[in-house]
Amino acid sequence: MGRRRRLFSTKLRKTNNLAQRSYGRRADPAAVSIVGCFGILAHVWRRLIPFLCVAGLAMPLAAETVLVVPFSNVSAARNLDWIGDSVSETILEALAAEGVGVVPPETRDEILRQMSVRRYAVLTRASVMEIAVNCDAGLVLSGEFDFVPAAAGSASKGVLRVGLRILDVRRMKRGAEFNVTGPLEELSTLQSRLAWQSLQSLSPEVSHTEDEFRRSHPAVRIDALESYIRGLLASQTDLKYKLFTNAVRLEPSYSQPCFHLGKLNYAARTYRGAADWLQKVNPADLHYREALFYLGLSRYQTGDFKGAVEVLRKLAEMIPLAEVLNNLGAAQVRAGEAGAAETFLKAVELDPADPVYHYNAGYALWRKGEYDQAADSFRSALQRKPEDDTATLMLGRCLKKQGPRPGDLKTEALERLKTEYNESAWLALKSMLTPKVK
Repeated sequence: MGRRRRLFSTKLRKTNNLAQRSYGRRADPAAVSIVGCFGILAHVWRRLIPFLCVAGLAMPLAAETVLVVPFSNVSAARNLDWIGDSVSETILEALAAEGVGVVPPETRDEILRQMSVRRYAVLTRASVMEIAVNCDAGLVLSGEFDFVPAAAGSASKGVLRVGLRILDVRRMKRGAEFNVTGPLEELSTLQSRLAWQSLQSLSPEVSHTEDEFRRSHPAVRIDALESYIRGLLASQTDLKYKLFTNAVRLEPSYSQPCFHLGKLNYAARTYRGAADWLQKVNPADLHYREALFYLGLSRYQTGDFKGAVEVLRKLAEMIPLAEVLNNLGAAQVRAGEAGAAETFLKAVELDPADPVYHYNAGYALWRKGEYDQAADSFRSALQRKPEDDTATLMLGRCLKKQGPRPGDLKTEALERLKTEYNESAWLALKSMLTPKVK
């Protein structure tokens, strides 16, 4: 218990300091457009969310961070433990896809490890609340599942019962409870039903119907589902690859393992393989936008610059993050398309604190022969990163009015990419500012 209290106290102190630093940050005056202001708000919001949750400030339900813990296995079949993760993963993805703020699984699992909580164990209400506080969550979805084997000769392996409870941690109030029962082979359908019920309870303003939700979340055969979940839980890359590949072999239209196979190939710098997997991700998948981001990078790395422009432009229209616009501009430079400088300047508006965006804007302007504007951008980059030798070199070229020279390798292909994708702050702020459907 003492260890858990120290964990909470340390988190509270850190988040308080983080909030103070965020309030003290001043925005660049250049970011005056509506898009730029929205980007700055998203940047600050990303840093303030933990503080608001831990401090317990009054926030609307839509802004509450939701924790979904692995469901407890109360059956005697320990080989079915993976179902606890399958149910929680399905619910978490459904909520996140609708803009509900959720605690990332990796954050949750690290807190469980620090608290020495055994996975799939039956949790008391007090334990659930402690986990939620340490995860900075205001709402918790937890539950358990039971399995009754079928009699010999039955067509089904047995009956699965799954129960779910919602707990409002800040108000110490129990919320809705749901139960589903059916054949084990229909696990995918059962957990999708729970996901829809949870979504309706937490975000009743969702515009689509349950039938539309079901169509966008098609049933997956249980062996493919098991292979996918075991792949998520595996710690070795080779085993992850094997299990994800098996899941797709069993269910060729299964989108989620395609995304993870794409990310594994991208991390291994096998860019053609990454592109092949990432382009198979379904638009209804939670990871679809992230898949487009890494598909654009993969195409860029294989020299398919026009293909990268196509994908990244599509993503920018969906969610104009600074890193997306930056990579779109880089692909435009390589593809020889006009408008790269303007794209980089939009990224500067969204995040004026990042020197990469100023540098890339300067580089694109220099290539156009707009030396004075390019020099201003390189100066801005150097103010934020004085040790940038390339920016210093390019500033000198601008001051001397020296443009691109054929065969000059020192000034070719100098655009810089962003390789990390994070849309959580943007989506959280968008959810708060978007009028709710009555």
